[in-house]
Amino acid sequence: MMWAGLGVLGVAWAVVPWVGLPPFTAHMVMHMLVVAGAAPLLAGAVAGSRWDPVARCLDAGRAGLMAPVVASMVEGLVVWGWHAPVLHHAARHHVWARVAEQGSFLLAASWLWCAALGGGAARRRARATGGVTGLLLTSMHMTLLGALITLSGRELYGSHGMHGMGDGMSALHDQQLGGAVMLVMGGVAYLAGGLWLAADVFRGRREVAR
Repeated sequence: MMWAGLGVLGVAWAVVPWVGLPPFTAHMVMHMLVVAGAAPLLAGAVAGSRWDPVARCLDAGRAGLMAPVVASMVEGLVVWGWHAPVLHHAARHHVWARVAEQGSFLLAASWLWCAALGGGAARRRARATGGVTGLLLTSMHMTLLGALITLSGRELYGSHGMHGMGDGMSALHDQQLGGAVMLVMGGVAYLAGGLWLAADVFRGRREVAR
């Protein structure tokens, strides 16, 4: 699973920028591969291992550092912040800002997925209420932001380096397609994670009942 997560990161950062997608759509595909593809795979790889940050924090009496709802709120601030036009413009045109953007996406998403999935099976199920809540909250804010970008009737990023694509797609259509990518990939991935975590709790209870 660790190699799969690293592979998704490689695709996001080394392949997507060069495959000819319109710029905003490429940004959203890269973003979603990082937070909804690589992050849960990397979190799943360390869950229950000696590198599991949840187990380490719980053993040290610092459970609050891995609270899924708090991690969800932080990820929401990171995602919405970087999609403000001025910060999006900086990330498109300055390497330092792009590195900060992508790094903060990965760190915030990994924190949330680790907080929700980590600690080993017993601890994960005991903390499942927070995990499910955190993932569903993130699904909601991803869906909301994606819908706002998709349904906007004006170019939110047109004055920040997104002009005609040269292939017949306008900046507005590129923006709407990118918003749809976030709405579908982000909303579905976090919703699926929350539902899987809830189902895992019920599986655990059935096993105990037997």
